[in-house]
Amino acid sequence: MTRTWSWLTLCAALAALSLLTWPLPRELLDWQPTPIATQPWRAVTAAFIHWTPLHLAANLAGCAVLALLGWRAQLCRVEAIAGLIALPLTQAGLLLRPELQRYAGLSGELHALAVIAALTLLARPGRERLIGAGIALGLAAKLTLEQPLGPVLRVTAGFDFPVAPFAHLSGAVAGVIAWALTMALIQSRSPRPPHGT
Repeated sequence: MTRTWSWLTLCAALAALSLLTWPLPRELLDWQPTPIATQPWRAVTAAFIHWTPLHLAANLAGCAVLALLGWRAQLCRVEAIAGLIALPLTQAGLLLRPELQRYAGLSGELHALAVIAALTLLARPGRERLIGAGIALGLAAKLTLEQPLGPVLRVTAGFDFPVAPFAHLSGAVAGVIAWALTMALIQSRSPRPPHGT
């Protein structure tokens, strides 16, 4: 398997868009369930809006970690496409929690990317499968401890903004769906062996 720049480009683009949107008015771009039908861009732009400098820094660090993971795991175009598919799916999942009136940040998408990386590694043999299993188990434990079906916003020590744990769960589920869709597409395009062999 050869390295491509697709995964790194995706992680860099997520970080760059987060930096570029920092000075923009948050109320025009963040997630709000009520206007989503008439303002569908919020399903994407909310990921790039951040409430505080610490919020932005934490998600930029997440982009860097996932870029490194993707580079080491040799994630390529297929995984990057899955990551792009997961972005609006992550935000759409927030509709399941209408009491979450405002949301912003990359954390849901970063969880989707972590799931995509884990599933890709799980599909490989040997040591890579073990690494994928470790990432998947770590994510499952984190999501369980966050209690994403509890209160929609949670004050977390060390952060100067409330965390929305359901967004992390939504991102993880979006990652599974996006990965499955891209893998199904690849398999449907793969040549099939002739019958009887």
